[in-house]
Amino acid sequence: MLGPVILAASRSDKMRRLISAAPVTKPVVDRFIPGETVDQVVPIIKDLTGKGLEVTMDVVGEDITTPEQSYAARDAYLELIERLKQLDLGTKAEMSIKLSMFGQALEGGHELALANVRPVVEAAAAIGTTVTLDAEDHTTLDSMFAIHEELRKDFPQTGCVIQAYLFRTEADARRLAESGSRVRLVKGAYKEPAEVAYQQKAETDKAYVRILRILMEGEGYPMIGSHDPRLISIAQELARTAGRKLDEYEFQMLYGIRSDEHLRLAAEGHRMRVYTAYGTDWYGYFMRRLAEKPANLVFFLRSMITRG
Repeated sequence: MLGPVILAASRSDKMRRLISAAPVTKPVVDRFIPGETVDQVVPIIKDLTGKGLEVTMDVVGEDITTPEQSYAARDAYLELIERLKQLDLGTKAEMSIKLSMFGQALEGGHELALANVRPVVEAAAAIGTTVTLDAEDHTTLDSMFAIHEELRKDFPQTGCVIQAYLFRTEADARRLAESGSRVRLVKGAYKEPAEVAYQQKAETDKAYVRILRILMEGEGYPMIGSHDPRLISIAQELARTAGRKLDEYEFQMLYGIRSDEHLRLAAEGHRMRVYTAYGTDWYGYFMRRLAEKPANLVFFLRSMITRG
């Protein structure tokens, strides 16, 4: 029951100020967000890829209120791509993008977000990698899917994210699987109403398995975004049943969560990609990590008490 409360707090300016100002916050945030600048995260990228892992990089920030801020977000990704080019990692390092950061919620935001994301996708393709469009709350998804479809006309490797807790997702998964898309499946981390989303974990888990089966049996490239040991085992069995080779799907987990499992899966020959966020506007991302799993909240509260 704490998840919805934490998600509500993620939208609260008062809570943002309170948590951001707490002296104990930054050391805890560093567990999930290892840096604020490209220079700070380059060693992290090198370390992870040196261990046989792959990464997807997220420049955090969602509360865009002006076109100028959206241009700055675009430029931050272009700077990241330039540094990735120097590392020569190919598809071992891709990027994840929230279109809200690119101005999607502004007036004329659909066109603005598309105009901002296209040069990033082009630059990523030029260095041999790609971009995945992150899913946000359900009101943004039609725009996200339309932009994804438009980008895939020239850059078919462009991926997108779908969320198991939404009722619409099984239909979305069938469409994306038939078109051969790269698709990351996650449970979902936004506060959604009962009219559009499952409210119980058990229902979401069942939907996750149904949707993952659709993706595994389809023509696309499934990306399993989960830390749940049971779902990881089910994913491996579904992949075997569908006749997929180890390089025909991948696992994705968040930086700072179940790091030993990252290494275990990679050692077994699986593609294991670590979702690694960085930047100064970390609050919304951090709060959703707390909401996703009670253990994350316990870790945060214990750290506050200990450091306090």
